[in-house]
Amino acid sequence: MVVIDPQTIFAAPDSAWGSPFFADAMPRIRALADAFGERVIVTRWMPTADRSTSWGAYFAAWPFADQPPTDPLFALVPEAVGLSPHPTLDLPTFGKWGPELEALVGRAARVLLAGVSTDCCVISTALAAADAGAHVTIAADACAGSTAENHAAAIQVMGLYPPQITVSDTASVLAAR
Repeated sequence: MVVIDPQTIFAAPDSAWGSPFFADAMPRIRALADAFGERVIVTRWMPTADRSTSWGAYFAAWPFADQPPTDPLFALVPEAVGLSPHPTLDLPTFGKWGPELEALVGRAARVLLAGVSTDCCVISTALAAADAGAHVTIAADACAGSTAENHAAAIQVMGLYPPQITVSDTASVLAAR
């Protein structure tokens, strides 16, 4: 199981990137993480230092997020601390699938995704993982989007990729264990 970016910057109601649905998703994330135990990885989005790329324009558009990695915005929310016995996987990319995560879970792994934001980091991770050959399940009710409409749109897009991506929910995932 990969819990994507349960950080203050995406959870706080006063954050420009805060999901209004994060608090609803967090108990489901916790239930799934409890069931998956030692097989949980938690990621964090961290700002890149390279402003010569498109990230330079991105941070110009979102200056509040252009902070050092030690800023409290990037901390895990208290409810996410302890979800995994492993160190967080900190990456400066929306999508978390890449050599680092693949090395932890395996190339053709069965991966459950939950977290925030459905319409950014979750979908970016899911599509890259499927392209790389992983079998991906999305626990849709354990994800939080930037808006209800954007969450639904991202779930719909990910649902277009069967059998590589399966959209499910917390109860179904737990019942199948």
